[in-house]
Amino acid sequence: MKKNFSIADIVVIAVTFILFAAALFTKGFTNALLLEAGVLLVSVKIIMMNLKCSQTNKQILEKLHEMDEDIKTMAR
Repeated sequence: MKKNFSIADIVVIAVTFILFAAALFTKGFTNALLLEAGVLLVSVKIIMMNLKCSQTNKQILEKLHEMDEDIKTMAR
């Protein structure tokens, strides 16, 4: 799991889940629960977008490194 998620992602997931559970127990099953569920889903979506962005950045950096190596090889 540590390979896919950063420490910040894990902290955000934990805090969001704890706050959601606390709201569930304090508010009960009312209309406010829908708002809390929406906040939870937004947090999950942001974390998923961050994961995808970091994976894309890794791929771009690998390609740039390959291109840099190719340029250095051609310059010799």
